[in-house]
Amino acid sequence: MNEATTAIPPGYWQDASGNLVPLAKIKEIDKDRSKTVAALCERAKLESARLVGFKITAMQTVNDFVTRSLAAYDVKHGGNKGNVTLVTFDGRYKVIRQMQATIVFDERLQAAKALIDECIQSWSKGSNANIKVLVNDAFQVDSAGKISTGRVLGLRRLEISDEKWLLAMQAIGDSMRVASTKPYIRFYERDDATGDYIPINLDVAAA
Repeated sequence: MNEATTAIPPGYWQDASGNLVPLAKIKEIDKDRSKTVAALCERAKLESARLVGFKITAMQTVNDFVTRSLAAYDVKHGGNKGNVTLVTFDGRYKVIRQMQATIVFDERLQAAKALIDECIQSWSKGSNANIKVLVNDAFQVDSAGKISTGRVLGLRRLEISDEKWLLAMQAIGDSMRVASTKPYIRFYERDDATGDYIPINLDVAAA
């Protein structure tokens, strides 16, 4: 919880360091800049809240439609789960709902790495140099200290029948768990000239 803000006496502004500065000592252009930025950011906060509300409404609308559609087959729909693509009858508009899961690994990933290292050491050196580079790259961490899920899972696609390697792949599978699932909803309109679907951009920074 934020501490109570110190009351600013009339005739003063507080600078970024928390110092009280008399208005008479502040340049007009600095006052203008501050008011301009504050007004834009306050407006941005309102627009952000409006877009969040729209996303929630849009997700619920898609979920309600999917529920109505599946009801024809006497299937119970378990909420906002699964990826769905909806297209208008004329093909002009398309809505895509995606549920993106964030996968993390527990301590058993260390066992997988140890088993893989044993495999590489037991194999002949020359022919497996590329695999060693691939493995070391897969287990490297990024600037945030996280391991690339895609690179680790890529090891499971290698066609290697070594018993210890297969045990390592099982350890990778056992160590995986879904940490969170983030919903996305995207909107598209078809370009009549090309037939491509163009995103309806809701990101003002990318517009």
